[in-house]
Amino acid sequence: MRIIKVTNIEKFASKILPKQPQKNKSIVESIINDVKKNGDKALRKYEKKFTKATISSFRLSKVEIKNAYSSISKSELDALHLAKRRLEKTESTIKSLLKNKTINNDGIKIIKKFIPIQSVGCYVPGGLARYPSSAIMSIIPAKVAGVPRIVVVSPPNSEGKIDPLTVVAADICGAHEIYKTGGVQAIAALSNGTRTIPKVDKIVGPGGALVTSAKFLVSEQTGIDMLAGPTELGIIADNSANPKFIALDLISQAEHSSDTFCYLITTSEKLAKSVNKMVSELLPKIQRANFVKSSLKNNGFIAICKTQSDMIKLANILSPEHLQIMTKKPESISSKITSSGLILLGSDTPSSASDYILGSNHILPTSGFAKIRGSLSILDFIKISTQVKCSKPSLSKLSKPLQILTKAECLFNHYESIRGRLK
Repeated sequence: MRIIKVTNIEKFASKILPKQPQKNKSIVESIINDVKKNGDKALRKYEKKFTKATISSFRLSKVEIKNAYSSISKSELDALHLAKRRLEKTESTIKSLLKNKTINNDGIKIIKKFIPIQSVGCYVPGGLARYPSSAIMSIIPAKVAGVPRIVVVSPPNSEGKIDPLTVVAADICGAHEIYKTGGVQAIAALSNGTRTIPKVDKIVGPGGALVTSAKFLVSEQTGIDMLAGPTELGIIADNSANPKFIALDLISQAEHSSDTFCYLITTSEKLAKSVNKMVSELLPKIQRANFVKSSLKNNGFIAICKTQSDMIKLANILSPEHLQIMTKKPESISSKITSSGLILLGSDTPSSASDYILGSNHILPTSGFAKIRGSLSILDFIKISTQVKCSKPSLSKLSKPLQILTKAECLFNHYESIRGRLK
């Protein structure tokens, strides 16, 4: 990894941020338009093209779901249930804070209610990989929020089957429908609907570059959660941190893909050199080394800052998806962090554990969007409904300022609709 002494925080941050590759917009648009026009026929064509699977029926049957349970071990099932329960507890606690409110102000009653979105589509990556954890992370917040229709789509393998762990995870979390389709075509189906897959109101969940591009393109007509890019891990550490732990954590997130953005920010040159040496020693011994080497070589770095405040400033500018703080007083530093998808405190809170079972959500903002939002949660599946009731005396009392404001905006008929009631 590159070790860089940072003197100008803003200049360094602007240069070190990885450049996002240009998405192949024309290909994504053509697939979306094809699915919009030809529905299930187009879905079958693209599954055959991309996954080599021949799909006769997209929706998983009760028998297929039951068979998935017999394909996994009891220990795997127990682990899924544990991850489900822990996230469920977190989301339920958040929901308990959302109470309907009535505000009375001079005869005007405003009622605020928290109501669930009516239908959501959860994209769960798959095909050659398996991500049952992503099924849990997207479905549970929707279920706790009370969404009445939760749809799951996931790419099948060449035999036309979804990974059984993913199927079981979706089932125990409460998915109402599970479909064997992925990629751009799945996003298009969720947004536009087909004969087999009715459209949804919002699409959530992580995916590759093409899936993210598809979510962006359909967002004009269908809600989406966020545009998530490659995994990001920032670590703030001082000389009290264990260099091996840091090296292991950097490697753990870098194994996701060859374009992850993983780095260490420190004031200790000694720690920087120790971590770099440890990474080099571990690389020949690890699995998925090709991803890790490519990622850490192209995007990884160790930044040596002058002061603690410089470390905090750099972290806030970079706004990482995950931020681990491994210092003597991590809470002191975390109180000054304003831009991170998830903050993990102390040496025994690795981001890898949060990806699965700590009770936090691993669907997180990347590419700087941690400046404006946090992890996926029930808040992504709930909208605020507002009801207003005004009495005639209250409307009359507000007549004069209403006349002034409507006249100022040259919307004269707005005031006429008010005055007509007061004659």
